[in-house]
Parts: sequence; C-alpha cells; structure tokens
Amino acid sequence: MKTRTKLYWVTALYFAEGFPFGIVYDALPVFFRIHGIRLAEIGVLNLRGLPWALKFLWAPAVDAWGRRRTWVIGCQMCVTLSLLATLAIDPSRVRASLWAVVLALSFFAATQDIAIDAYTIELLDEQEMGPANGVRVTAYRVALISAGGLLVAIAGLIGWPLAFAGAAALMGISSLLSTQLPENPRPRTVHTSAVSGLETLRRAVWTPLQQFFEVPGFPVVILFVLTFKLGEMALGPMVRPFWVDQHFTPVQIGAVPGTLGVVSTIVGALLGGNLTARWGIFRALWLLGIAQAISILVYAAAAALPPSAALMYAASIVESFCGGLGTAPFMAFLMSVCDKSHAATQYAVLSALFGLTRVVTGIVSGWATELFGYATYFTLSFVLAWPGLFLIPRVQAWSAARAAAKNTSAITSA
Repeated sequence: MKTRTKLYWVTALYFAEGFPFGIVYDALPVFFRIHGIRLAEIGVLNLRGLPWALKFLWAPAVDAWGRRRTWVIGCQMCVTLSLLATLAIDPSRVRASLWAVVLALSFFAATQDIAIDAYTIELLDEQEMGPANGVRVTAYRVALISAGGLLVAIAGLIGWPLAFAGAAALMGISSLLSTQLPENPRPRTVHTSAVSGLETLRRAVWTPLQQFFEVPGFPVVILFVLTFKLGEMALGPMVRPFWVDQHFTPVQIGAVPGTLGVVSTIVGALLGGNLTARWGIFRALWLLGIAQAISILVYAAAAALPPSAALMYAASIVESFCGGLGTAPFMAFLMSVCDKSHAATQYAVLSALFGLTRVVTGIVSGWATELFGYATYFTLSFVLAWPGLFLIPRVQAWSAARAAAKNTSAITSA
C-alpha cells in the first residue's frame, strides 16, 4: 500500500476520533448550560470523561478479539446512535436518560480510540510514522475545532437538534467510509485459551509497572503527573459555562474559545516543543509551567472586572496558548520515562493518571464555582497550578537515578 493512501486513512480515522471527544468536552458543557443545568450538575457530569481515563482496562479485549476494522465500524455506528439519542432527552434536567446517553457516547468514543490507535500502529511502517504523526495531530485538532467551534456556532444558528443530527450524519458517513478500510498485512497474535490470555495480560501489565517502581521515589512522579496540569484541569470545565453566563452567543463561543482557542493551543504546543528541545525537559517544565499557571489569572480578571468582550477574548487566547506551551514539555516528560520495550502500556497508565485529574477536578468544579463564584474559583485554580511545579526537583532527581540505574545495568550485562 502506498504511503499516500495510508496517510489518507490516518486523516479520516483521526478526524473521526477527535470529533466525538470535542463534542463531549467542548460542545456539551455549552449545551447543558444554555438549557439551564446548574453548574454543580455540569461538574458532576464530568464523570463522562471516565471512559477515556480508564480505557486501558478494556484495551486488551480490543487487542485480543475481532478485527480492528470491525471495532472501528461498530464503535462509530454506536457513536452515531448516541448522538441521535440526544434528540430524545430533556437537556434541562439531569436524569437517568441523560446520563445513559452521555456515558454511552463517551464509552463508544473511547473504545473507538483504542481500535483506531491500534490499527494505525499496525498499518504504518517505522519510516512513515513521522509524517503520519503530523497528519494525525492536524486531523484531530481540526476535528476539535469542528466539534467545539463549528458545531456550537451552527447550533446557535439552526438549533441544537439539527446540529446534533448533522453531527450524527457525519459520524454515520465516517462509519460507512470505514467499511473500506484496507486489511492490515501484519499478523496478529490472538489468544487461544483463557490461561494464555490471562498470563499474557499479567505480563503486559505487571512488568511495565514493576519497571517504574524499581527506582525508589516513583510515588512522587505519580503525584507530579496528577498535579502538573491541576490548575488548568480545574479551570477547564467551567470555561464554557462562564462564557454562557457572560451572555455570549453560541456563535461567539464557537468562534472564540471553540476555534481561536484551539488554534492558540496548537501554536503554543508547537512553540513549546521547540523550546523544550532547546532548553531540555526540566527547564521547560519550570518556565513553561509558570507561564501556564499565570495565564489562569487572565480568566480570574475577566470574572472579577466589569464585563468586557476584549478581556474575554484575550483570556481565551492567552490561557489556551500558555496551556499549549505547558503541554509540550509535560508530554515529552511522560514519553521520556517510558521504557521502549513497554512504551505503550506505560504511557497509557501515565495518560490515565492525567485523565483522572480532569475527571476529579471537573466533578468538584461546578459545586465550588456555585459556592465561591467564578472569580474566586478561577483564582483557586491558579493556586492549584503550583504544587506540581514544586515537585519538579524531586522528579528530576528520580529521573537521574533511573538513568544511572539503567547505565549500571547495561555495563553489568556487557
């Protein structure tokens, strides 16, 4: 298969992967707040992010049974049906039916991610992964803009039911397109017995975790992963409801935080990656992490001062840009501590910890905002951004000790 053909499929698949994620995290908070759902309830609804945080638990099932293409098509069809089901729920009340639809949408979207990531890894040759990663990230970000920006803006013009129907149609087309996915040429190992499957699962999970704890001090690394973006994660769930409560229209919300904000994040991540390569991971974590923390104060100022469209636009662009800056060294750190022989599992576990922060802070965010108000809550989010920064020296010491242990082991084995 030609590389150009593979990149075409990578583009289609990662747009389909990013689109439901953008709906869940960017469009739904606006949808809920516009229909009068309380901030505390919007916060609790952040439990919808659990499938992404915990997807590593059922990833072995996707790995062991069925074909990748079958999983992709099936999940995309279920995402389509979940989007259509939003037309039948009452968006002004948090009832069991709303929970069922939102969690189903999240679960099938997260499971689609597992299948698409696995399919792509098998599809690409090593020399194709560089170009493919650029295409993958671009397609995913375009999908986020489409879901969190364009969809929200369209909903303001034609109404939410038609907007969600259009989103369902788009995912339905994607599922039909996925029926044409080429079969991967690489053979897969399928477990033929429960015993061999359990033993393989034990080795696949326990060995990577054991490697982390071989060097004393790894709990500090866990705490760092949980807290480095704690301030940003605390702020995020209340940003879209804040825009609604500041009386901005869905078109404005879709255009500014939904589009300009995502573009600012991309630009920040690109610059942050360049600075991380120039400064090194730990210096970049300090400097860009401080910028990430300080940017939260722009939203606190927008909430404390008299309403100002210019200040709101600045808050969205500055916070998104600095969030992208901080993301680059953080992701570089996560990759740097993963052993190449178990990179997939170790990175999945670290990513799950990071995702858990998003869910937990989201649950508390609405209640805290109702209690303290936006200005105070955003200021508290700024305070929460600092504990992770103060852990950087200890994490750096652990990383150095781990590198020294690896060198000693290599010398001994030689």
